Amino acid sequence: MSSTSIYDKGLDDLVNVNSLFTIAVFIGLAYATPGQRSLDDREECNAGASISRRLVIYEVVAFSFFLLSSLLAKTLKMHIAIFKDEFKSKILQIIRVVMLTLAALGSVIGCFFLQLSMIHVVEIRLGRLSCGSPATWIAAGTVMTVVSVALIFYVPTVVYILYLVWRQT
Repeated sequence: MSSTSIYDKGLDDLVNVNSLFTIAVFIGLAYATPGQRSLDDREECNAGASISRRLVIYEVVAFSFFLLSSLLAKTLKMHIAIFKDEFKSKILQIIRVVMLTLAALGSVIGCFFLQLSMIHVVEIRLGRLSCGSPATWIAAGTVMTVVSVALIFYVPTVVYILYLVWRQT
C-alpha cells in the first residue's frame, strides 16, 4: 500500500467519524432549551440554567474541534492529490505532518468535550448527579467508561502513527 493511499484511507475514516460526532453534537444541542425538567421527581434535581449553558458551550467547542479536524483532513487530502509528484519535498512533508497532527488532535479534543456535553445531557434528562439517582449515575458512568476506553485505544494508536510520520520527515 502506498503512502498516499494510507493517508487517503486514514483521512476518509477521520472525516467519517467526525461527521458522526457532529450529529451527536446537534442532538445534544436540542436538549439545551431553558426550563426542561428532568425525569427525577425532586425539584432540586432539575438541571439549572448553568448546566444548560455549559452544555451549549461544550457542544460548540466540540463542534469547533470536529470541524477543524475534518477541514484539515479534507485539506490534507487535496494537498496530497495536488502535490502527488512532490511527495518527497521536505517542506511539503512538514506541512502534511502538521495538518495530520492537528486533525488528529482536533478529533481527540472534540471527543473530550462531546463526552462532557453528554454528561450534561444526562443531567438535564435524568437529574443532577449530586442527587444520587442510580439512573443518572449509570448513564453518566457508561458515557465516561465507554468514551474513555475508546480513547485509551485511539490515542496511543494515533500517537504511534504520528510518531512514525514525524520520524519520516
